[in-house]
Amino acid sequence: MIALGVIIGIIVIIAVVAISYKNKFVVLDNRVKNSWSQIDVQMQNRFSLVPNLVETVKGYAKHEKETFEGIANAKTRYMSATTPEEKMEANNQLSGFLGRLFAISEAYPELKANTSFENLQAQLVEVENKIRFARQFYNDTVTEYNQTIQMFPGSLFAGFFNYHNAELFKANDMAREEVQVKF
Repeated sequence: MIALGVIIGIIVIIAVVAISYKNKFVVLDNRVKNSWSQIDVQMQNRFSLVPNLVETVKGYAKHEKETFEGIANAKTRYMSATTPEEKMEANNQLSGFLGRLFAISEAYPELKANTSFENLQAQLVEVENKIRFARQFYNDTVTEYNQTIQMFPGSLFAGFFNYHNAELFKANDMAREEVQVKF
């Protein structure tokens, strides 16, 4: 009889721990999704500013077709992306081309003096800062989530409840490259 009570007690303890971890996984998974949504919103803000910026620069630097096409392609890739990883890649691609665009603007003093360009550039810098903060928050949240499902005893329950590592937001090779402007 005592053995049966001990077995039932162990089962109850395991069930309580499992429920506790399931709830913790749900909370952390929702935080990861929320922090990704914050990045997504800021990146969409960025993509809404970029066409105006490109049009302003086009008037001064008509021969920079490759950069303008790269920006358009990055936006298309972002809008058609279905996973956070695909959106991260498109965002990183856009970052590289925006770096080139701003480097191009350095060669045109009359463009830099254009108030419309200055205003768009300031708005974009503000959005870029928000994206940086959102990325940092996302990576912090993903790290906490991943640690919880990787560390014992969470690792015992993560697989059972079908929770897997989330992907950190990483810069790609293009975003790491130094911007080179050729005329």
